[in-house]
Amino acid sequence: MNAHAGDTLLTHGRTVGEPDRAGEIVEVLGRRGEPPYRLRFDDGHECVMCPGPDSVVRHERGGHR
Repeated sequence: MNAHAGDTLLTHGRTVGEPDRAGEIVEVLGRRGEPPYRLRFDDGHECVMCPGPDSVVRHERGGHR
């Protein structure tokens, strides 16, 4: 998994009926875009997360792969 500040981390709900959760990556703490990431959610909550296989990165700025 590779991300940059400004990308979005989408974590899928783990149980039926649980909504997906998206947070903006505000800081990449790993090397070369690797986790852990500092995330900020719409409600202002921030956390540091090492995402699992239920998460995907949406590259919000051009040129990232």
